[in-house]
Amino acid sequence: MTSTAHEPLTQEEVLLEGFLALDTPEGFRAELVEGEIVVTPPPDGDHEDYIGLIVSQVIKRSTIDMQFSGNKGLRLGKAEGCPNHVIPDGTFAPQALRLYRGAEPWMPSQGVAMVLEVTSTRPRADREVKRRCYARAGIPLFLLVDRETSEVTLLSDPRQDDYRQRCTLPFGKPLALPEPFAFDLDTSDFL
Repeated sequence: MTSTAHEPLTQEEVLLEGFLALDTPEGFRAELVEGEIVVTPPPDGDHEDYIGLIVSQVIKRSTIDMQFSGNKGLRLGKAEGCPNHVIPDGTFAPQALRLYRGAEPWMPSQGVAMVLEVTSTRPRADREVKRRCYARAGIPLFLLVDRETSEVTLLSDPRQDDYRQRCTLPFGKPLALPEPFAFDLDTSDFL
């Protein structure tokens, strides 16, 4: 993304170059979200426990074979001219697509069936900012585990900057996941 002597880099290009050159400490995640570089510390054990509970159900109960990644970054298009590079707590995609192959750390979001976020140090980012990014990218389902409110939310039907459908239930209630999952997510162990 270099420029010639006649074409200086735009502010967005400088930001993206700086972001892609970051060398974050092991375990930390660096994301470029709506023009802001965000670095988050490694997650705590409870955060990882919620993810594990969901992954085991999805793998065992979905109507088609699903793959999961907790580390693959997604390129989600641009917001106000700046590209978004986000690392969800989890992505699920049909195994037949084999989306996670290759050496590239950032993959396009096409084919991702659902993203998963569990709130941690920046819950507003998970609830609002990332929600907009995932909707803009057209990711069909966004599952949010909100530890502060003890609720799980499934967002669906992405349109422009948001999802048109929302189902929020308290921990302990089963949450219906549509196709390609087609089962009720048991959240009783979230309590």
